Amino acid sequence: MTVNVQDHRSMLLQTDDEFRQLASRHKELEQRLAELADKTHLTEPEQLEQATIKKRKLQLKDRMEDIVRRFAAEKRTA
Repeated sequence: MTVNVQDHRSMLLQTDDEFRQLASRHKELEQRLAELADKTHLTEPEQLEQATIKKRKLQLKDRMEDIVRRFAAEKRTA
């Protein structure tokens, strides 16, 4: 049976505290970006915040993908 990446993510959300925390933080940042996107004009500090949030989200996503890859590799060898 083939298990896809989404299945791995679902399993990790249930079993891995670090992954769950990263996903939660990523969601929080996504919500803040949506708030900023709803504004017609961003102040300079808001523009900086937006850029910072985007970079942080990418870092979180990269870390989450590393965890998924490690998890998938462990499942293949188990």
